[in-house]
Amino acid sequence: MAAFIIEPLVQGAAGILLQPPGYLKRVRGLCTAHKLFMIADEVAVGFGKTGKMFACDQEGVTPDIMAVAKGIAGGYLPLAATLATEEVYEGFLGKFEEFKTFFHGHTFTGNPLACAVALASMELFAKEGILDSLQEKIARFTRALAPFPSLPHVGEVRQRGMMVGIELVADKETKASYASQERIGHRVIKEARKQGVIIRPLGDVIVLMPPLAITMEQLDRICAATFQSIRAVTEEQTPS
Repeated sequence: MAAFIIEPLVQGAAGILLQPPGYLKRVRGLCTAHKLFMIADEVAVGFGKTGKMFACDQEGVTPDIMAVAKGIAGGYLPLAATLATEEVYEGFLGKFEEFKTFFHGHTFTGNPLACAVALASMELFAKEGILDSLQEKIARFTRALAPFPSLPHVGEVRQRGMMVGIELVADKETKASYASQERIGHRVIKEARKQGVIIRPLGDVIVLMPPLAITMEQLDRICAATFQSIRAVTEEQTPS
């Protein structure tokens, strides 16, 4: 075994599944103890999405390799980067005849326009204190989500910072899923569009992952539209 790859704190595409507190730190400890490289995929969770610049910061963890994208350029242009510790970097240094060079590259490496946008985005984090102001938005988001568990077909609401998954279930007591052909999640997001809100489902998990620049009023509107859409669609499914 050479490395352990993890999406820290939140498995995004799995349905916004949350890791328990301390899990990430324990993973780091085990990787260190067994001399494994810890690779953190922060493509979705990085750049403020969990409330800190990087999800690893939540538990004071430094990975050996970190993959970032999306938020690095504020979502405006496609850009990704792979960050590594000095130890990893030095592993590819040596004389030419040793062939230790990392012979890797792709056509758009260092695209100057995308990099300029990323630099501007990073400057905004510092100049506008985005991470500090984000805490109030996260709290507002949490309050706006408070009514959702009262809905008879919401099995669980999972939130970490600005990342939220609302799991819809056919039976709240048993957490039984809807039949896949019912496409409940898809129908909910179609209903939300009637109210001018575009969201996405992961199966029957409704994902809310707004941009950091969202206003308080827009947060409230998204949550209200999602609540009404879930109620409208799931009540259609409830036998009278």
